[in-house]
Parts: sequence; C-alpha cells; structure tokens
Amino acid sequence: MQRRLFALTALAIGTLFTAPAFAQNKPVIGVSVPAATHGWTGGVVYWANRTKDEVEKQYPGVKVIVKTAASPSEQANQIQDLQAVNKIDTLVILPFESAPLTRPVAQVKSKGVFVTVVDRGLTDPNAQNAYVAGDNPGFGKVAGEYMAKAMGGKGNVVILRGIPTVIDNQRVDAFNEVMKAHPGIKVLDAKHGNWNRDDAFKVMQDFLTRFKQIDAVWASDDDMAVGVQRAIEQAKRTDVKLVVGGAGAKDYIKKVMDGDKLVTANVTYSPSMIADALKLTAESRVTGKPMPATTIIPSVLVTKENAAKYYFPDSPY
Repeated sequence: MQRRLFALTALAIGTLFTAPAFAQNKPVIGVSVPAATHGWTGGVVYWANRTKDEVEKQYPGVKVIVKTAASPSEQANQIQDLQAVNKIDTLVILPFESAPLTRPVAQVKSKGVFVTVVDRGLTDPNAQNAYVAGDNPGFGKVAGEYMAKAMGGKGNVVILRGIPTVIDNQRVDAFNEVMKAHPGIKVLDAKHGNWNRDDAFKVMQDFLTRFKQIDAVWASDDDMAVGVQRAIEQAKRTDVKLVVGGAGAKDYIKKVMDGDKLVTANVTYSPSMIADALKLTAESRVTGKPMPATTIIPSVLVTKENAAKYYFPDSPY
C-alpha cells in the first residue's frame, strides 16, 4: 500500500520534480523521526532513508541527515544537535509526541530553520512553516462509518487510542462524532494502547475482564489490532465480531483480501508521507518555490473489493 500511495501522491506533485534543480541553494536538511518502535514507524524510517538518497541524487550539493529517536527527550536533544552541530537550515520532523516537542521545535525555528512537521502535529502551529499529514479526521470518520454500518447501528464498541498526540485526538473525535449519530451503539471505554502490540494486548485484556459483551473493537492501528486479537483469542471470547485497525499494514490488508471473519476492512494511512514531506520541502528550499502551508493525504476505506490495490508483500510494513 505504501508504494501505491506514494506513487499516487508523486503523480500529484510530479511536476515539481521534473523541472531542473537550481544549484544555487544547497540546504542542509535534518530529518528527525521516531525509531522503529512498531511497524508503522518502521515504515517511516525506511522511507526517510530511501528518500534521503533520492533527494541527494536529484539535487547535487544538498545534504540530508536522518536521525531516529526512541523517546521525546532524545528527539528534542537530537534536533538541537542538528541545528548547533550539523548546522541544518531545514528540519523535517515527525514528532514522537506533540506536546513535548513543540517548544524544542519552536526554538529551532526561531533560529532561522525552516520547519516541516509531519503527521503528529505540534500543539502550537506557529512552531512550523509547513505541515504534511494523512487525513486524521477522515481516518476516524471512515472507520466509524464503516463500523456503524457493519454493526447494524447497534451494539457495544471499545476504542484503543494511540500515543497522546494531536492526530490521535483528531481521529478519536471524528470517530465519536460518527457514533453520536448512532444512539444504538454504546462506546464502553477508550484507552491508550500507544500504537504498540503489547500495550494494546494489556488494554484489551482489561476491556475483556470488565465488559462481558463487546461486539466490536476500533483498534485504530494495525499493530494494536495484533495485540487486540491475541487477547481475544487467549480469553476465548466469541462475542467480538469485528476488529478494525488502520494504516494498511500488509498483514492486515491480506486478512481483508482473504475474507477474515473479524478483520473485514482497513483504513489507509501510509508511512510514505515522510517521503512526500521531504521531497516537497527539498524542492521548495532548492528552487525557492513556496511550499503549501498544509498538505493532506486522504484516508481510504479498504475492503475485500479493493484490497488488492493496497497489498504489497515486499513492503517494509
């Protein structure tokens, strides 16, 4: 799916990269992303490194430095070093978390560094020059509408949230807004599974212990869906009829393709957006062409009918 979405996005912006590069501007671009703590961020790291090579080849003299961080504090320190030691004049950052990174990014921007924020928005938009992300409200809305229809407008649902971030709030708010239109569906609880399989497993164990009837689970991420399904299987619960994850991990797209009884749909949210962000930023910095303040990549519902379009078995995620 990642390659498919990247290709589609590239078509939309392809004209930006067919024009010859202007050699007079040779930015030093720092790329700061979370370490591969789960499948989706593993895809982000893959695309960041792959696109570094592409950008440096396309624009001779441009330098791209990719850094990965295992915590918000490590990422904050890294971006300070990128500015002070590596002398970057451009930063493309996918924040580990929103709140802890807002001030450090703002400080770097105040020193003249052009900042593109990707995916996990900061709590203060003034700390950035540009923003590139998937459609997070759409991600929650598409999942909510599908689940409401699949549940026939009634039943009990539990929610697993991601890491506390602006995008998680956007997703959950949009999902809950859909559910308000379906009074027959009761949201029993929502807890943070941190986009992590083990954390999601523990959260789902708690849900299964406390609630005797759960009809559906919005895992809101394919890694969390793995933990959710493991907990359901261990508890030998048969009441859960639907698990919807998200982000298009190849294993879950395959489940949809194969007609899995619990996993009948997915919602796209590709880690290749870091590639889009880096290419857009590099083109703008080299040529001087203004970069859009906001670039949003749509979320698409994946069902058995269209799953083959989003299945790439050789992709890293």
